[in-house]
This record gives sequence, structure tokens and C-alpha cells, in this order.
Amino acid sequence: MAFGTYDDALAMVGLRGEPRVAGTAVSAARIQHFAATVRDPNPAYWDVDFAQRTWGALLAPPAMLMGWLIPPPWDPSGERPQPSIAIRIPLPGTSFVNAANDVELLDPIREGDRLTVVEEVVSVSAEKRTRLGAGHFVETLETYYRDNGAPVARNRNTLFRFTPEDHT
Repeated sequence: MAFGTYDDALAMVGLRGEPRVAGTAVSAARIQHFAATVRDPNPAYWDVDFAQRTWGALLAPPAMLMGWLIPPPWDPSGERPQPSIAIRIPLPGTSFVNAANDVELLDPIREGDRLTVVEEVVSVSAEKRTRLGAGHFVETLETYYRDNGAPVARNRNTLFRFTPEDHT
């Protein structure tokens, strides 16, 4: 996490990050592993013939959206993955929790898609005090694109960056 002041963070409002491309394409194996984990029998995730006729390919469950762009912890190229823009906002605070998430799906994500995300810092609140501690709410907007440049989803995410209070 980047550390700094509230003014440092405010200077990042409106900043758009460089596009980040998923390390792998959307795959049947990951779709079906996720669907099995949550016990979702939707044939769009399991039945290749049905999905092909109906959607053109297996569909990715909407709940997987953010997961497609999580970089692996190691890459054979030796390059370090670029962290989410929310983590790079310089603020005080040693912890964060997800406070809100609002996803707008524009087009189904299908097996074979290789997604790209562009993140933008939308807002940073003044310091707020909660039961968790004092901190700032950080809102970001992620726009996800298919490899042909067509947008497939938008995700507004709000994190609370804070220093935990000692409740002992």
C-alpha cells in the first residue's frame, strides 16, 4: 500500500490507470470450478452445446468479474504485477475493507475472452470515524473491455482505508 496524506490522495482523483490485461483468457476450467464451489447448476456454465447455441460459448458467472484480472503471485517473466489503483492511493491507514461494490454488466463475458481493465479514482472522502477506526472511503471505477475493445462491465468499488482502533 502507498502511504501519504489526504491531500496526496485528493491529487489522484480523476486519475486513470494504464490498461491492465488479464494474464489468461476466460476458461471453462475456471468457470466450472467457480460454479462448483458455489453449487450453481446454470447450464450456461456447464453445458457446452447449450451455451454455444444460446450465447456463442460458455458464460462466466458475473461474480467472477474482478477475479479475471487478479494477477498471479508470480510470473516467469520476473515482472511484478501492477496492483489495483486503490492500493496505490497514498493515504494514512494500515488496513482496508471493501465497503460497497456496484457492478453493471454490459455484455456477457464468454469463454475465450481476454479482458482488459482500466481503473479510475473517482473520490476520496475526508476522514471518517467508524467502529473500525479512523480512515477514508476511496471510490474507484473499473471498466472492463473484451479484447476487441468492446466494454463488457463497469464496477464501482468503495474501500475503507483505516488504522484499526485498539479495543482492548
